[in-house]
Amino acid sequence: MTNFIQPGSTIGIIGGGQLGQMLALYAKQTGMKVVILDPTPHCPAGQVADEQIIASYEDVAAIQELAQRADVLTYEFENVDLRSLEDVADHSYVPQGTNLLYITKDRIREKTFLHQAGLKTAPFQSVHSSQELENAVANIGYPCVLKTCEGGYDGHGQVVLHRAADLAKCAEILKTQNCILEGWVPFRMECSVMVARNERGEITTFPVAENIHHNEILHISIIPARISPELQRQAQQMAEQIAKAINLRGILGVEMFVGQDDQIYINELAPRPHNSGHYSIEACNFSQFAIHNRAICNWPLPQIRLLQPVVMVNVLGQHVAKVRQQIAQHPTWHFHDYGKAEIRHNRKMGHVTILTDDVEQTLHEVVASEIWQK
Repeated sequence: MTNFIQPGSTIGIIGGGQLGQMLALYAKQTGMKVVILDPTPHCPAGQVADEQIIASYEDVAAIQELAQRADVLTYEFENVDLRSLEDVADHSYVPQGTNLLYITKDRIREKTFLHQAGLKTAPFQSVHSSQELENAVANIGYPCVLKTCEGGYDGHGQVVLHRAADLAKCAEILKTQNCILEGWVPFRMECSVMVARNERGEITTFPVAENIHHNEILHISIIPARISPELQRQAQQMAEQIAKAINLRGILGVEMFVGQDDQIYINELAPRPHNSGHYSIEACNFSQFAIHNRAICNWPLPQIRLLQPVVMVNVLGQHVAKVRQQIAQHPTWHFHDYGKAEIRHNRKMGHVTILTDDVEQTLHEVVASEIWQK
């Protein structure tokens, strides 16, 4: 017997950032009620939800309260306390379960899972000390990347190593937690695919996004990715393969490299909606947020269609003032502001989506706006 969450039911979301905000907005479209758990009053998701429980993510009583008030429980980020989630999963409907988080919270477990599922990744080795780092570098070679096993994002918690002198830069993160050393994949493009699966095993995949980063933070996504149709099919098939192997419920972001050898390597998994999937709000027949909600509520999943090519550009703290000045100049740009109280350098404050029939011209238009000057 499968669970089917009816309109009028309550979705509980752990996390109140922009992903939770957009999940909540799409939940409200289908008549759902939404309760958010987040420690920050008036957080982005709290602004649009029915209610917000203001408490830390480690507050076991608060998570239990959220579970009691919700008909289905989900999360918008990875740093959820696994033990608390396991406790409430025994008596609440948590369709994503805890295994998905257990695997994706730790890069060693994630890479090991991907290998066991028959997918290509960069070579990797677990590292716990300076001596183990030297041994791992000897095995993998330069260039390589040292990353913390847990918690890193947008370039935080990682060091790129090009030569032996760079080893000294690793001392601090080696003190804090276990790490992984990954070999450098010579790539010509970074890509991602959003894939979703429901309890009945139905799977749907989104188009392949081409992603360009500045300072390790996603800057721009171009959809469809400028790769061959065959590579696009391979990328989507790999995402489906992962969804089946991990027994996915909900949506998953699969980050990839397209190597110089034209092979696809899986980089990381995000067990939630993903920044590179924001384009789907305007450019697809269903957004990634609508599909995640449908999947966790065990509604049928449609095949995703790209309605028009699209460019999505992130708006960081340093871009906000210029973006606001440009609104009057661009009637066809879709401006998204997450409503965060504090504007900070390199903090994701919103994004702009531009539907286009000429991607190259639109990319030129983005540069010409001078909003995103480096």
